[in-house]
Amino acid sequence: MELATLAGRKLTIVEVGPRDGLQNEHASIATADKIAFVDRLSAANLPVIEVSAFVSPKWVPQMADASEVFAGITRAAGIRYSALVPNLAGLDRAVAADVDEVAIFAASTEAFSRKNINQSIDESLATYKDVSDRARAAGLRVRGYLSTAFGCPYEGSVAPEKVAQLTARLIDLGVFEVAVSDTIGIAHPGQVPRVLDAILARVPAAQIALHFHDTRGTALANVLAALPYGIATFDASAGGLGGCPYAPGAAGNLATDDLVYMLDGLGIETGVSLARLSSASAFIGALIDHTLPSRYAQAAASQRRPIAP
Repeated sequence: MELATLAGRKLTIVEVGPRDGLQNEHASIATADKIAFVDRLSAANLPVIEVSAFVSPKWVPQMADASEVFAGITRAAGIRYSALVPNLAGLDRAVAADVDEVAIFAASTEAFSRKNINQSIDESLATYKDVSDRARAAGLRVRGYLSTAFGCPYEGSVAPEKVAQLTARLIDLGVFEVAVSDTIGIAHPGQVPRVLDAILARVPAAQIALHFHDTRGTALANVLAALPYGIATFDASAGGLGGCPYAPGAAGNLATDDLVYMLDGLGIETGVSLARLSSASAFIGALIDHTLPSRYAQAAASQRRPIAP
């Protein structure tokens, strides 16, 4: 597909900065600042915002205030506010917080599943069946993540057919969409078509999202490789925040700023205000202990500084 033919297409961006972005930051972010961050993302018209995770504070301290964040945000019409849940207890907390939808997370390899949630893949899917059934009975849509779909820090390469099988199993649980995830940022544009060929032989493109990390600088190229396959939903994190505490070396997510800038240039519609998104990134960037990875955010920051004579 020629890039010129992409103009006019519409894509959905799932903003994961408040959850996947902040969960691995060393700096402790105050609840009020998390609320303000989400509100700024809402002002940028991100259509889906993953606000937090109802997980054990022992394992992910940054998400301990999930209920308070949901209670404090100003919800905008037309925006879906979601949360990650690992089990029925987390789902109950999410329902009490009046989330719009929930997400569950499985892995493509046994080693990563054990490290991440201390369950085998089959055990995790049994847990998630119960979560999915109860969530849908409560009127909530359920999204699925499939981690380490392009490579595992413990087992190495992952067969595309295995990824396809597990994607189909998540769909069978009742999830409306599976975010096929490059958890350690190892995917490259030559690999993306092989994985998508296997997945799309089993699951329609409309039920597939892609979640890329930019650890090796290939995230935007991977998006371009996926567009000809009809993939219309991509996860991204404002400013490039995030990583995974159980995936050594996964330095950051695909930056929403960089993605929107590229898609705007291609004439692809997202409905996201890049100027307001950049403002949201600058806000959260001032609260963490390192420079935002996003190249767009870095360029915007340099333009805000006085230029020395």
